[in-house]
Amino acid sequence: MTDNEQLSPEELEIPFTEIPTPAAPPQLDVDPVMIRAERVKAEIGLVIVGQEDMLDLLLVALFTGGHVLLEGVPGIAKTLTAKLLARTLHTEFSRIQFTPDLMPADVVGTPVFNMKASDFNFKAGPIFSNIVLIDEINRAPAKTQASLFEVMEERQVTVDGTTYPMSEPFFVVATQNPIEQEGTYKLPEAQLDRFLFKVILSYPSLEEEQSILRRFRNDFSGVLRETVKPVLTPADIADCQRIIEQVYIREELLDYIAAIVHNTRSNADLFLGASPRASLSLMKASKAVAAMSGRNFVTPDDIRYVSFPVLNHRVILTPEREMEGYTTKEVLDDIVKKIEVPR
Repeated sequence: MTDNEQLSPEELEIPFTEIPTPAAPPQLDVDPVMIRAERVKAEIGLVIVGQEDMLDLLLVALFTGGHVLLEGVPGIAKTLTAKLLARTLHTEFSRIQFTPDLMPADVVGTPVFNMKASDFNFKAGPIFSNIVLIDEINRAPAKTQASLFEVMEERQVTVDGTTYPMSEPFFVVATQNPIEQEGTYKLPEAQLDRFLFKVILSYPSLEEEQSILRRFRNDFSGVLRETVKPVLTPADIADCQRIIEQVYIREELLDYIAAIVHNTRSNADLFLGASPRASLSLMKASKAVAAMSGRNFVTPDDIRYVSFPVLNHRVILTPEREMEGYTTKEVLDDIVKKIEVPR
C-alpha cells in the first residue's frame, strides 16, 4: 500500500466479537460466601446490637471491592463497627482522623530526604493499608479529600511521578455526622460517586437499647471488644469475590437496573441523576446479596434491597422539591415502584 492509498471505512472498522451471554451456573456453590459472611457477623454481634443492614452492606462492599460511607449522629457505633470488622479479618488496619488542618501528604505519604544516601525515599501514609477507616471525612478541606480520588478508584497512589499500588483487599470505610455542619466541608459529587454505598444509620429501637445496656453494664473498659477474633483471610475475601462474579443475573434484570438508573436522569424531581458507575454498582451489589443469601442467581428483590444505599448519594433533588420538603428516599422509592419488575 502506497502512502497515497487510504483504507475504506469498512476496512478501518475493527471487528467486534460479542461475548456470549452466560447461562445460569447450577454448579456454582455460593455456600462459602454465605458461611464466611455469617462468621463475620457472628463475631461482630458479640459486641454490636442490631444494625443488621449496616453489617450486611459492609460485607457486600468488602466482597465486591467497593467502599462505604456511614452517615449518622454521634454515638451509634459507626466507628466501632468499622474497627470490629477490621478485627475479624487477617489484614492490616489503619485509622485516619480527618481534621481541618490535615494535608494530602498526611494521608498518602511524602518523599523524605535520606542524608546517608543523598536521595529521597517515599514514606507511605496511613492510606497504605487493607482496611482504612476515615473518621469524620467531611472535617478535612477539599484538597485533602481530593487525595482519595485516585486511590479509591484506581487502588494506587501517584507521588512525584511514581505510582505505588495498594495491596488487596483495599477497603475504605468513611464516617460523617449529618447534623453538625460547622467546620465541615461538603463532599463533592466526584468523591461521593466513589463510594459503593452511603448507609444512613438511625437510632436503635427501645429493645435494642435495653440490650446494649445489659450487655455493657459490667464492661466499662471495653473488654468485650477484645473477644472479637479474626475469621477471614485475604484469600477468603478473594475467593468470595471470585464466586460473586459468577453469580447469574438474567438479561431482563440488567435491563431493570438500567431502567432504574436512567429514570434518575430524566426525573423531574432530580437535578442530578446517577452515573453508569451506579448501574455497575447495583449489579455487583445485587450479586453479592444473592450469594450471601445462599443463591447463585439474582432476583428483583436483591436489586431493590440495594437500590437506595447505592443511589441516595449519587442524586440531587431539584431546589423546588427540596424547598417543598421532599426527601431523596421518597423520590428514589417512587422511581423503583414505577419501574415494571421483570417476571
